[in-house]
Amino acid sequence: MRSRVFVALLAAVALGVVAATASAAGSRQAANRLTVWLQVDAQSGWPDVVANANQQFERDHPGWTVDVQYQNWGDHLQKLDAALAGGTAPDVVEMGNTEMTKYMAAGAFADLTGSKSKFANSGSWLKGLASSATYRGKLFGVPYYAGSRVVTYRTDLFKKAGITKLPTSLAELTADARKLLDRNKQRGFSPIYIAGTDWYVAMSFVYDYGGSIARTSGGKWYGNLDSKRSIAGLNAYKQFFLAVSRASKTTDEIHPNPYDVYAQGLAGAMLGPSWFSCCVGKYKNVTAQFVMPSHVKGQPMPGFLGGSDLAVPVGSSHQSAAVDWIADFTSTESEKALQAKGNIPNATNLLGASVNERAAARSWFVPTAKHWVDVENGNILRNMLAQILTGKLSVKQAASSASDNITRVLNQS
Repeated sequence: MRSRVFVALLAAVALGVVAATASAAGSRQAANRLTVWLQVDAQSGWPDVVANANQQFERDHPGWTVDVQYQNWGDHLQKLDAALAGGTAPDVVEMGNTEMTKYMAAGAFADLTGSKSKFANSGSWLKGLASSATYRGKLFGVPYYAGSRVVTYRTDLFKKAGITKLPTSLAELTADARKLLDRNKQRGFSPIYIAGTDWYVAMSFVYDYGGSIARTSGGKWYGNLDSKRSIAGLNAYKQFFLAVSRASKTTDEIHPNPYDVYAQGLAGAMLGPSWFSCCVGKYKNVTAQFVMPSHVKGQPMPGFLGGSDLAVPVGSSHQSAAVDWIADFTSTESEKALQAKGNIPNATNLLGASVNERAAARSWFVPTAKHWVDVENGNILRNMLAQILTGKLSVKQAASSASDNITRVLNQS
C-alpha cells in the first residue's frame, strides 16, 4: 500500500497536479489503516470470523481499513522484536499465552485495564488465559481462544478391564487404573502414562488442592509450594503417579512423548493436550477422551491451558481503534463462531459440553513474573518432582527447597 501511494505521488508531481493534495490523501489513507498480526491458524481455520470482525469494525469506523497479516509460530517473535525495535509494530498482535510475560515485563504492550469493560464476557474469562494477559495487576492482553488438557484413553482396554463408566473423581480413576494393570501384565505397561517430572500434570494436582507455585506480597514473589495446600497436592501427585504410571521417575514429558508410548500399546491412557489424539497410531479407532477428574467428585481438575491472547503494542498510534477491533473480534458472536469450529472460547459462560470445553472450566497459569522463564530453564520444578518420586527427599523437604529457589530466582534484578 505504501509503495502504491508513493508511486502515485510521484506521478502526480510529474503531471503538475497539486502535490499537497495527493500527499494529504495518502497520509489519511495510512492513518486510517489498522494493521493486525494473526497466526496462520486463523487464515486456514476461521477466515470468515476474521472477515466478519473486519466488516463490523469498518462499519463502525467509516474510512478505515483493516490489514490482516498472517504470521507463522516459528518466527513471529523474531519479526515482532524487529518491528518493535524499528518502530513498525502492528496495531494488534496475537501472542501465545506463554509468550506474554516477557513482553509485558518489558513494557512492550499498552495497558488495557481501563478498557476491560469494552470486551465481551471479560468478567468470566478463562482463568488460565486471563492470568497470562495480566502483569502486576494490570491487563495487557485480551483472551482469544484456548486449548485444554484431557485424558486420552483406549476404549477397548477399558472395556476388557470391566470399566463401564468414566471416572468422576481422582479416587475412581485410580481404582480404574488398578483394574487396567490387573488385565495388562506386559512389562512397561502404564495404566495411565505420565512422565515422572511432567510438572504441568503435577502442578494441576497442586492447584486442585488449593495450592499454587508462587504468590506475591509487597511487590515481591514468594515460592508457595511449601504451603499446606500445595504439599497436599504434591502428596496426591506422588501417590497417583506411583499407582498408575510405569514411566521413569526422572524422565521428562517429551522423552519419550506420551503418545509414542501409547502408540506402542504400552499405555491404557495418557494425560496431556487434547491434540495427543492425533498421534495414537493404529489405536485411533479405539481412542476417546475424558476430563481429568478432581479429588472432589464431580469437578474437573484444573489444567494448564494453552491458547492465544491479543495485545496492542505500546508504539501503535491507533490504540483506541485497536481496542475496538479486538472487541469486535472477541465478541460473543465471534467466540461462538470459533467454538463452532472446534475451538475453546475465551470465557467460562460460553463453554459447551464437549470434553475439551469441560476440561477448560478450571484452569491455572504459571506466575507472570519477569524471571519465570529462569525457573523453567533451571528445572526447579522437574528437580523437585524427581526428588519426591525417587524418595531422595520427602515431599516437605523437596517443596521447601523448590520454594526457596523460586523466591530467589523470581526476585533477581
